[in-house]
Amino acid sequence: MKKDENIRVGISIGDLNGIGPEIILKTFEDPRTLELCTPVIFASSRVVNFFKKHFKSKINAYEVNNTKDIVSGKLNVVNVWKENVTIEFGKEDPKIGEFAIRSLEASVKALKNNFVDILVTAPINKHNIQSEQFNFPGHTNYLAEQLNGDSLMFMVTDNLKVGLLTDHVPVKDVPNHITEELIRQKIDTVSKSLKQDFAVSRPKIAVLAINPHAGDNGVIGNEDDILLKPTLKAIKDKGTLVYGPYSADSFFGSHNYKNFDAVIASYHDQGLIPFKTITFGEGVNYTAGLSKVRTSPDHGTAYEIAGKGEANESSFKKAVYTGIEIFRRREEYQTYSKNPLKKATK
Repeated sequence: MKKDENIRVGISIGDLNGIGPEIILKTFEDPRTLELCTPVIFASSRVVNFFKKHFKSKINAYEVNNTKDIVSGKLNVVNVWKENVTIEFGKEDPKIGEFAIRSLEASVKALKNNFVDILVTAPINKHNIQSEQFNFPGHTNYLAEQLNGDSLMFMVTDNLKVGLLTDHVPVKDVPNHITEELIRQKIDTVSKSLKQDFAVSRPKIAVLAINPHAGDNGVIGNEDDILLKPTLKAIKDKGTLVYGPYSADSFFGSHNYKNFDAVIASYHDQGLIPFKTITFGEGVNYTAGLSKVRTSPDHGTAYEIAGKGEANESSFKKAVYTGIEIFRRREEYQTYSKNPLKKATK
């Protein structure tokens, strides 16, 4: 098996009726990307050719039937299926969901076997992927099972990084999911990721409260006083620079987030609404805590514009670049961890 300097980027094609194929093609039409990496799309050459024709893409795609035959510095398409696929832009279709999962499973297998170095996932529809064989609320949970780790949804840009205590959990169930063990695990995952993936030597982390105004001394809930505050204090007493809980309503508007290397929100929308408001189009969804690197754009299938040629590829392109940067930083971190003197003499 290879290892050249050109990092291999495995790509799951996502929902074929959404904007995934369009933003993939637009990203790699820039010839500079092929100098930086070798993209490997897991789908079928037939379906990729359909999208090339539809979007009038001039990029050359190399058809391969085995990951061992990947051509460095070219856009590769690994044939995961041979059958015809009926594309109906903007339509939610369980059959299309099956193809999305086949692409994901093949790309993850290649990642686990080191035929690709990182994984970038195009958007899926979380509803039409469900089946008896695949029963996960999304990419993150599936990857955690496959790649043996404490996965964490980590939304990242250069200037803002937001992790989640709970992700795809109904709001009414959030307090029941937050435990001392979970808090410790997520803070540890964020801290380790900042060190090995983003080269932050001494991370400073903020945690947002569970309740409005951090509970107002028990007037609006007691979870922050009983659980979050003492757990954060115990973690901080052991040397981790963790602060909070902060009242979420003013935290981002006051620009307090700029004082920290990362922010951990208690639940999905508490973190993702301000993140996407501040960074939309530039953000990347990174799955921290895994043995491999996986990124994705910060948006969904965008059925309403699918097939129209209007999709903006900037977040997907950023996901590719971020994945490559993290992969390289991890290699450096592991090298320095084994030989601290090498870093000291650099």
